[in-house]
Amino acid sequence: MIGLMESQLADLRTVHGPLAPRRYGRICSCDGGLIQVSGLPVPIGSLCRILTSGPTLGPQAEVIGFRGQFSLMMLLGDTVMLHPGALVRAEGEPGTVAVGEAFLGRAIDATGAPIDGGKPIRSAARWALGGRREGALERSSVIEPFDCGVRAMNALTTMGIGQRLGIIAGSGVGKSVLLDMIAGGCESEIAVVALIGERAREVSDFVSRHMTGPMRRRMVIIAVPADHAANLRLRGAQLAASMAEYFRAQGRQVTLIMDSLTRVAHAAREIGLLLGEPGAARGYPPSALAAVTKLVERAGNSSVSGGSITGIYTVLADGDDPDDPVVDSARAILDGHIVLSRELAQQGQYPAIDVTASLSRVMDGVTSREHQKNAREFRSLVAQYQANRDLVLMGAYREGADAGIDRAIAMHDRLREFLIQPPDKPVSLAESIEQLALTLTDRPPV
Repeated sequence: MIGLMESQLADLRTVHGPLAPRRYGRICSCDGGLIQVSGLPVPIGSLCRILTSGPTLGPQAEVIGFRGQFSLMMLLGDTVMLHPGALVRAEGEPGTVAVGEAFLGRAIDATGAPIDGGKPIRSAARWALGGRREGALERSSVIEPFDCGVRAMNALTTMGIGQRLGIIAGSGVGKSVLLDMIAGGCESEIAVVALIGERAREVSDFVSRHMTGPMRRRMVIIAVPADHAANLRLRGAQLAASMAEYFRAQGRQVTLIMDSLTRVAHAAREIGLLLGEPGAARGYPPSALAAVTKLVERAGNSSVSGGSITGIYTVLADGDDPDDPVVDSARAILDGHIVLSRELAQQGQYPAIDVTASLSRVMDGVTSREHQKNAREFRSLVAQYQANRDLVLMGAYREGADAGIDRAIAMHDRLREFLIQPPDKPVSLAESIEQLALTLTDRPPV
C-alpha cells in the first residue's frame, strides 16, 4: 500500500497545474451539437469540460468560434444530461496537445487518451495543435529515396524522404489495404498512423496487426472512427500532424500515414456549415478545402533540424469522380499521387495501381537514369496494351502491324505479374529496381 501511494505521489509531482482561480462559463443555448457559452472567453481550439448534475463529469466540447461575448463550442460527446445554465470550464493548455516518446507503442483517440486498454499516458512535452509555421526556405529538397515496401510504387513511382503522396481511389478499391502494406513494409524511425473517419472494425484490425513485435516501439496510432463528432475527426488529424512535427524537430525521420483526407474535409465541411459558412464547390465551404491544404503542408523535410515527415494520404473519390473538389485540391498540393483502378481490381490485380495515371513528382531527383529509363519503358508498354486492348480482344489487330504493340501484347502477362504483390510480402527498393530491369529483358524472370 505504501509503495502504491509513493508511486501516485511521484506522478503528482510531475503535474504542474495552474494556481490561479479557475474560471467558469454557463451554457446559454444548445442547437444540435453547437452550444453557446457565456462568461468563458477562451481561444479557439481550446478543450472545455461541461459539468452536469449527474455523479460523473459531463462531455467535453471544443471552442470553434465566437459571436460577440459568446463562445461557440462543438460537443465531443452526447447531449444527454445537458441542461441550460450548466457550468463549463477550460481544460489543459489552450491550443496545444501532449506529444512525446510516451505515445510510442500506443493507440490513442483525438484527445490523447489511450484506447488500447493500457495505462494513462503522461507526457510533459507540448506542441501547437495547428502546427508551427516554418518559412518556405526552411524546407529542404527531397533528395533521398524512400522505401515503401510496395514493388510497383518503388519501381514506377519512386518516393522520396519528405515527399507528400496521395492514394486516390473510390470506395472498396483497396486504399486501406495498400496503406496497410506500406505501414508494414516502409523503412522509417517513427510511424504516425491516423485512421480518421474509418470503420471501428478496421481500427481494431490495424492495431492487432501492427502493434506487435519490434514495430510497436516506433509506431503511434491515432484513431477516430466515423461515428465520432466532426471536430474530433478534424482534431485527430491535427494531433497526428503535431505528433509527427514534434519528432521531426528532434531530427528524426517520420512517416505520417493518414486515412483519409476526404474524411477530414467532410469533418471540416460540417464545422464550416454549422458556423454558417456558405457552401461553394459541391457544398464544401472554402475553409474545408483550406484545412486539407494546411494539413498536407505540415509534412516535408526540415533544414533546421535535419528531420523529415514523409506524408502518405488516402483520398476518397466520391462516386469514383476524379474531379471531386477534395481530389482536385489534394492532387494540386501533393508531390505525387497513386491512382487505384476499380477495373483493375475487378480483374483481380492487387494492388490495383493504374501506373499510367500515377506519378511521383520527385522520382527523377532520387533515382538513376537507368531506373528512369526502365520505368518509362514499362509505362509505355502498359499504355500501349491498354490503348489497343479492345482491338486485340475483337480480333481486329493483326500481329506484325506494329512492333511496339506486338511487344506489349507478348509481355502483358509478365507486366501484370510484376504489379501484383501479396499484402504480407514486402519488397525492398533495391529488389524492386532489380526485378523491374529483369522483367523488361527478353529472357523470362528468375
